[in-house]
Amino acid sequence: MMSVFIGGSRAVSRLNSVIREKLDDFIARDCAIFIGDANGADKAVQQHFADRAYRHVTVYCMDKCRNNIGSWPTKQISRPAASKDFAYYAAKDLAMTQDAKCGMMLWDGKSKGTLNNIQNLINSGKKALVYLGPEKAFHKLSSPEDLLKLLDRCDSTVIANAQRQIKTKLSADDQLSLHPTHS
Repeated sequence: MMSVFIGGSRAVSRLNSVIREKLDDFIARDCAIFIGDANGADKAVQQHFADRAYRHVTVYCMDKCRNNIGSWPTKQISRPAASKDFAYYAAKDLAMTQDAKCGMMLWDGKSKGTLNNIQNLINSGKKALVYLGPEKAFHKLSSPEDLLKLLDRCDSTVIANAQRQIKTKLSADDQLSLHPTHS
């Protein structure tokens, strides 16, 4: 059974027909779905799978799940940091990256968390299917070069700022490898 890490920006709270069609394809292919518990894309995707009574879903969360619409099994991730900051939740996302064979990200072109997930998938040698909200289109990424081409389609100032924040907020232990920088 293929496992897919699905995530996305909190700003993405509605799924259009193109995204729903891709999610339904995962159901038809009987994929194992790994998803987080945040509001936004995570919650909207959870709702889609719950509406279809799809059972092959695992919700990853930190101490307590914020959203688990389908009452699916959970995987709790521990992190010693007490503050619920970017690095705290990035630990959960990193676990999904490590556990999944590939990923699908719903990205608004701005979210540093979603960008971090895309980079972690690519840096782990895994493929990522990225729905870029401003373009309303999917992009298949399988290499750092593909990622750089996608980032070239985004606002360079926003990407540079997100990259800087990711590097600042995550310790070396939290990162799979150095993230490619946007030129």
